[in-house]
Amino acid sequence: MELQEILGIPARRLETLSHPAALLLEWYRQNQREMPWRKTETFTPTPYQVWVSEIMLQQTRVEAVRGYYTRFIQQLPDIAALASAPEDLLLKLWEGLGYYNRVRNMQKAAKMVMEEYGGALPADYKALQTLPGIGVYTAGAIASIAFDIPVPAPDGNVYRVLTRLLGSGASLGDAKVKKALGEVAASMIPPQAPGDFNQALMELGAIVCLPNGAPLCPSCPWKDLCVASRENSWQTIPNLPEKKPRRVEERTILLLASQGKVLLFRRPAKGLLAGLPEPINLAGFRDEANLSAYVEKLGGRASQLDFLGEATHIFSHVEWRMKGFNAVSPFFEPPPGYFWAGAGQLEDEISIPSAFRPFWEKVNSLLQQSFA
Repeated sequence: MELQEILGIPARRLETLSHPAALLLEWYRQNQREMPWRKTETFTPTPYQVWVSEIMLQQTRVEAVRGYYTRFIQQLPDIAALASAPEDLLLKLWEGLGYYNRVRNMQKAAKMVMEEYGGALPADYKALQTLPGIGVYTAGAIASIAFDIPVPAPDGNVYRVLTRLLGSGASLGDAKVKKALGEVAASMIPPQAPGDFNQALMELGAIVCLPNGAPLCPSCPWKDLCVASRENSWQTIPNLPEKKPRRVEERTILLLASQGKVLLFRRPAKGLLAGLPEPINLAGFRDEANLSAYVEKLGGRASQLDFLGEATHIFSHVEWRMKGFNAVSPFFEPPPGYFWAGAGQLEDEISIPSAFRPFWEKVNSLLQQSFA
């Protein structure tokens, strides 16, 4: 099937894409945001730095990534350091970014690179895709930005820009449509600047052809070529598949402290927040009597329970609606799976998932109170 058939557009629209790369590159060179991982006149990122930035940017805003990226590179400056890093350090550096399997897969990939490629990322688009956590998009970004290989890096921004440019109402829930858009992007890449072109497409989608709200068409270098702009059809393009409703779970969170330490539980190695520590986290909304009984079952005694309020945290497919409490207990030896952690460990070693942040700000005062 021809590309125009898959995308549901007239063939002549593809012919209009013969020269727009120059317009986009000129716009990008004048409007790109400064980022610590982007090439400048005085700085060229290593392939490793490109890789780290691309993994961090998945499902995370650029502004949120800046500080994490700088700290990560300072602590783990190269693939060898990443491959040999203790998991606690790895997770602490990632704390707050979420989707912790991303950084775990990075370490798996780093170990493979050390063993199979002599410690250097392969300058090969297909080989990059064999590494854990590196899919078509990330491989394309690394290959084009770090190695000047003319391959596309299709992500949500790219799909949105190209479907609007072409006026394609084809569903992005169809893998054939995404593949076709990748081929369109590949056909537009200037061989002399593949990395800049891919970054420009992503940048255009991030700051002009916006995902939420009206696109800033007057600022777009392709405004005279864009079908959606001309026909004012941006509200319906791209045609996104309907999202499945998230499962809602009610949870009760208890910060329990004793002698300057807080009680944590190590989650199972697989599943949501796999292997990460958390405070007491119980299914359903529990009242104070139920919580006190639970602490006694662990071996402690909650001398006072204080309500911390309610909070919601949204994961990809699950929504936690939480009520939080804190309490102090005389010291006790907890059952298997639980462990006590002091302020120093919490600060330097132990990564607490961001789901618990609405309650976690109370932990320092609770630890001090537990000394009393």
